[in-house]
Amino acid sequence: MKELFRERDLARISYYQSLLEYAGIATFIKNENLSTTEGFSIPDYFPALCVVHDEDFDAAQSCIRQNLMENQKASETEILCPSCGEKSPGNFACCWNCEAALAPPDSQRG
Repeated sequence: MKELFRERDLARISYYQSLLEYAGIATFIKNENLSTTEGFSIPDYFPALCVVHDEDFDAAQSCIRQNLMENQKASETEILCPSCGEKSPGNFACCWNCEAALAPPDSQRG
C-alpha cells in the first residue's frame, strides 16, 4: 500500500479513485470516515487515496498527472454553444449561459 495524496475534500479524492479504478488500478481511501467529523482539521487524518499494490504507484501517478494536464488544456480552450452562441470553457459539458449540451472541443472545427 502506497499513499498517492491526501486532502480534506473527499469528493476530489473519490473522483481520482474512480479514475484509477476505471484504469484497472486497485485503490482505497484511508481515513475516509474521519473526514465527516465536524471541525476535524488535522492534516494527518485527512482522507488519503492509496494504491493497493505498490507496483501500481507510478502508473497511478501518471494517470492522475495525465488527467490534470488534459483538464488544464480543456479549460484553456473555448467551445461555442450551438444553442445560444456563448463561449464556455472546453472542460464544460454544458453551456454556462443556457445549459445546452456542448460538443467536446476535439469535435469542433476552429
